[in-house]
Amino acid sequence: QVQFVESGGGLVQPGGSLRLSCAASGFSFSSYAMTWYRQAPGKERELVAAISSDGGSTNYADSVKGRFTISRDNAKNTVYLQMNSLKPEDTAVYYCKMHRWGRDYWGQGTQVTVSS
Repeated sequence: QVQFVESGGGLVQPGGSLRLSCAASGFSFSSYAMTWYRQAPGKERELVAAISSDGGSTNYADSVKGRFTISRDNAKNTVYLQMNSLKPEDTAVYYCKMHRWGRDYWGQGTQVTVSS
């Protein structure tokens, strides 16, 4: 079955960096676009970044443009989110997601906390 294992979250000071990873299994990873979402306490889940199946096209939320970079390694079935210049408002649980046949598949989430 479709599974995602996310890693790389943690506590970081403002201005710092983290790289999140989402390792996928159970489907043809290279055939599907992948996305990262985040959900802060008391807020709705929001789209952060998206990448096409071959990695040739990416999109970002305005709030993270220029600071975050989404990438993928189809040989490793893994999608990444490089986060630089982190701000306290980036604090959230980050999820990877794949959409297939009318259904969304989500990872378990990884906590990112930006605080001094």
